[in-house]
Amino acid sequence: MSTPLKILISGQHGQVSQELQQRLKGLGELVILGRDQIDLTHPEQIRQQVRAHRPGLIINAAAHTAVDQAENEPDVAFAINATAPGIFAEEAKALGIPLIHYSTDYVFDGSKTAPYTEDDAPNPLGVYGKSKLAGEQAIAAVGGEHLILRTSWVYSTHGKNFLLTMQRLLQEKPHMRIVADQIGAPTWAGSIANSTRALIERWQAGQAGKWGTYHLTAKGETSWFGFAQAIGEQLLAEGKACAELEAIPSSAYPTPAKRPLNSRLDCSRLQQQWQVSQPQWHDALRECLAGQH
Repeated sequence: MSTPLKILISGQHGQVSQELQQRLKGLGELVILGRDQIDLTHPEQIRQQVRAHRPGLIINAAAHTAVDQAENEPDVAFAINATAPGIFAEEAKALGIPLIHYSTDYVFDGSKTAPYTEDDAPNPLGVYGKSKLAGEQAIAAVGGEHLILRTSWVYSTHGKNFLLTMQRLLQEKPHMRIVADQIGAPTWAGSIANSTRALIERWQAGQAGKWGTYHLTAKGETSWFGFAQAIGEQLLAEGKACAELEAIPSSAYPTPAKRPLNSRLDCSRLQQQWQVSQPQWHDALRECLAGQH
């Protein structure tokens, strides 16, 4: 009888981590390391935890994701998003096990007119994107087996995200102005976790594709305005109040960190290499909202 796979998940309360904890059940033993167990700004703590648990797979679902805040605390953002992933990669390689890590559309500047592929040159606009890119580079430099999964516009029914913020504000305010010139694919954390499980199952079955960097977002595209409209339609369908929406350009809503205008990622390589594909964004949104009630 083979021993069950021990999966170490870094991050406990984040959107993706919470979905992973639900959706990886039955795959093996899950070791969840939250902030109480591991301080990602301390490399030695990371090494000690990995060596103490000796997992068969590491999933780094922890990150400094406060994009505007990162502009004011670059050291913390780089410690968590750049240095820590590199340490996980070193420890994973030492154990001869794979590392799965999540990255972001923010590694690109958004100036391309078509969806970004994995071969496009990154050019992050702010500290968050720069720190996430440095994390990718640190993992790749170690040279162990790894999957870096770049996603975008992540939302779920817990944590801080656009969906929950909109559900609240659309019912509180009569009128809302929403940015309409940033285009991307809202991606449900549940979809990311489902895809992660599918990737692990393929690896376990000896059907792994190439290791490396892949794009993983929902299919289709919309703007933040379009995403807000879809959330509002659901509220109205439930007989709830919904604000009147007005489309505005990014220039009318300045933020400390500049956002890429084009966050679309081409995810065809993941499908070709690993036979893992994503749902349409509005289908995933419906599934997410159905689970909220």
